[in-house]
Amino acid sequence: MDNRIEEVLDIYHSMIDTERNSPRELPPGGRDGGQDQRLRAVGPETGQFINILARSLRAPTILELGTSFGYSGIWLAEAARASGGRLITMEMHDYKSAYARDMAVKAGLADHVEFKVGDAVQMIDALSEGIDFVLVDLWKDLYLPCLEAFYPKLNSGAIIVADNMIRPGGEDVRRYGEAIRARPGISSVLLPVGSGLEVSRFDRG
Repeated sequence: MDNRIEEVLDIYHSMIDTERNSPRELPPGGRDGGQDQRLRAVGPETGQFINILARSLRAPTILELGTSFGYSGIWLAEAARASGGRLITMEMHDYKSAYARDMAVKAGLADHVEFKVGDAVQMIDALSEGIDFVLVDLWKDLYLPCLEAFYPKLNSGAIIVADNMIRPGGEDVRRYGEAIRARPGISSVLLPVGSGLEVSRFDRG
């Protein structure tokens, strides 16, 4: 990590610490109201883990589902730059995507990231190219619909990482775990990293 990236990560880590020590409140208008300011970041342990995984691939197309304010995207964009790949990151709210873009610029990584705003399933359906790495970290009821959308677009050897499989867990992520393990060509393991990661690999038969 160069100094520009480390400085941006330090900003995020300060935000994460503040958030963890603040009471959780539902934003006005609920989760889709466009006023949610919670970072909901994967944290440094998971960030480093997905960076290592994505860096292991050659010139990967990396798909991030759930840009939020851009923390995990910094880790993935650095991996994209290091491996000759690129990151496509998808977010429902434009104000979150805009903040993430500004931070990617500060980190010197913006040239390696394509920011998309809108409905994740529709945007995945519109992708024409194969996918080599996926981070699934958006609203949990979208995990399974997104899996159904991106699974047909996976290149052989693709890695999929889904966050929050242990905390907060729940029925939606349980269904995702069962569904991805049932897909042909998938091998998968649940790891106690961060909030719990389902790490899967797709190999075409």
